Amino acid sequence: MKTKATHEVRIIGGQWKRTKLPVPDKPGLRPTPDRVRETLFNWLGQDLTGWRCIDAFAGTGALGFEAASRGAADVLLVEQDAELVSLLRAAQAKLQAHAVNVERANGLTVLARLQPASIDLIFLDPPFDAGIFEKALAGAARALASEGLIYLEAPHAWADDKLAPFGLEVARHLKAGAVHAHLLRRAA
Repeated sequence: MKTKATHEVRIIGGQWKRTKLPVPDKPGLRPTPDRVRETLFNWLGQDLTGWRCIDAFAGTGALGFEAASRGAADVLLVEQDAELVSLLRAAQAKLQAHAVNVERANGLTVLARLQPASIDLIFLDPPFDAGIFEKALAGAARALASEGLIYLEAPHAWADDKLAPFGLEVARHLKAGAVHAHLLRRAA
C-alpha cells in the first residue's frame, strides 16, 4: 500500500473529493503535497464557483482538478509532456470535468497569449531547475484579474521586494519541507 501511495495524489475537496490522480515516475515531477493543497484551498475558501483558472505547468493536474472540483467555471491545464497530457485528458474524461480543458503547450507561451486581467486564479508550479520563475510571474501578473490571486510554488521564499517589479505582493506564505508555497495578489 505504501508504494502505491507515492504514485498517486488525491483530490482533497469538492465534488471529486478522494478521487486519485496517477503520478508517473518522471524527473522533476513533484505534485503539490496534500497538506499544502489543503492549506491553499483553506486560504482561497472552499467555494470557487465561477472562477476562471489556469494551471500553467499542470503536471498531474492536482491543482487544476482541485479548483474544478470546488466549482471553478473554467480551468485550463497546460502541460508540455505528451504522457502527462494523455493522463490529464484521461482524468478529465473519467471525471466528466466539463469545466476543464487540457492543452499541450508551453506554460509561458500560454500565459503570454491570455487576455490582460482575465484570470481569477493562476497556479504557477514550474520545474524548479528551469530558471523561468521571473518569466512566469511576468506573464501571470499581466493575465491576473484585479482581485485575482496567483499560487506560486518555489524552492525558496519570494519576498515583496522581489515581487514588486511584477506589481505583486505576498498575501500568504507557507514552507513545507523544501517547498515554499505563496499566495500572491496585486500590490496595494
